[in-house]
Amino acid sequence: MIQKPKGTYDVYGDKGKQILYIEEVFKALMKQYNYEYFRTPLFEASELFHRGVGSTTDIVTKETYDFKDRGDRDMTLRPEGTAGIVRSFVENKMYGSASMPIKSWYYGPMYRYERPQSGRFREFYQFGVEVFGSDDALIDAEVISIAVNIYRLLGLKGIKVSINSLGDLESRNNYREALKEYFRPHLDTLCSDCKERFEKNPLRILDCKVDNDKEIMKNIPTTIEYLNEVSKKHFEDVKKYLEVLDIEFVVNPKVVRGLDYYTHTVFEVEADIAGFGSQNVLCGGGRYNGLSKQIGGPDVSGVGFALGMERLLAALECENINLVKDDNVDIYIIPMSENEISNALSLTNHLRLNGFKTDMDYMHRNLKSNFKQADRMKSKYVAIIGEEEVKNNIVTIKNNNTKEEYKISLEEILEFLDSNILEEGE
Repeated sequence: MIQKPKGTYDVYGDKGKQILYIEEVFKALMKQYNYEYFRTPLFEASELFHRGVGSTTDIVTKETYDFKDRGDRDMTLRPEGTAGIVRSFVENKMYGSASMPIKSWYYGPMYRYERPQSGRFREFYQFGVEVFGSDDALIDAEVISIAVNIYRLLGLKGIKVSINSLGDLESRNNYREALKEYFRPHLDTLCSDCKERFEKNPLRILDCKVDNDKEIMKNIPTTIEYLNEVSKKHFEDVKKYLEVLDIEFVVNPKVVRGLDYYTHTVFEVEADIAGFGSQNVLCGGGRYNGLSKQIGGPDVSGVGFALGMERLLAALECENINLVKDDNVDIYIIPMSENEISNALSLTNHLRLNGFKTDMDYMHRNLKSNFKQADRMKSKYVAIIGEEEVKNNIVTIKNNNTKEEYKISLEEILEFLDSNILEEGE
């Protein structure tokens, strides 16, 4: 038997309904925030991710799905969403738009070859937002508010925002040198990966899983100590606007994020959920003012975040939150014999096109079995079409809860269902 690849999963049943509900929440919230939908290719030139995500990150060095296409070009399945969106922004010359900032959102599958574990897969789905063209701390706060409001709308509690600032390029370079001075006497105690990171990008040492518990990692200088005045002002403004938006946060100097492109604000949203485990970060993001220029475009500021569907589903499960409330069918239609199948099909189509969740018998069951099927579907009403109904242009409708029965003309069926189903929903 052929099985699914390691690190992937199938979606069906209640999980499928839950995911579709969450996707609708994403779409509705983005409409309210006036963000535009973007979709980029599932694979891009490998160079995009090496230049955009960063050649020193674990994602690029250990986790990307790389391949040669038939034109001998180096291609990579996208491991995250930001680099592709920035590439699209630059390639389509959106930086010339008079309607800046450009506010975008995306949702789709990403691929990383990592060790599968709870909430982590090799194929995973990511929702994210990216905003281009504004340096204002207002946008940082708005982006954080989107992440928080998604979790609020879905009913998660115990949500905590941790924020930090890496500062502008000057501040970041100052901090980089401070880190090198701090780690230089202790290089022999670091893992082989961190020794390489020391030369290329010492900030990545802070993300190391191997050296994380060593004594040397407890007294590392913080980014905030090396912020210049411009960066301090930006960070203070972000905190001020988060307070205006009634978003609780803590300043956590350990939040640096795992990608090379971040500047100024970085943040993570965590969940204090019993049974959720130590990997309690639900999403993260921040500002990346140099990324557009880094991949060949003009120097345009950017800020965004991404959240994983799988982590979100795990959090909802731990909190016993079921988003699939009313999964009932409005009406189930039963043709009494072969002679009435066309009439049943026509009515089914008519009701569906008028907004009713409708199903019918496709298995040629007997009447008793069809009523059991209606119960399994939690159908509110059952419609029976037999020889008498066809002859008199009517339909027999039965309330599946009260068992009351009605003879309704086909011309009046929409009005009947409208009034009765609406009353039941109140």
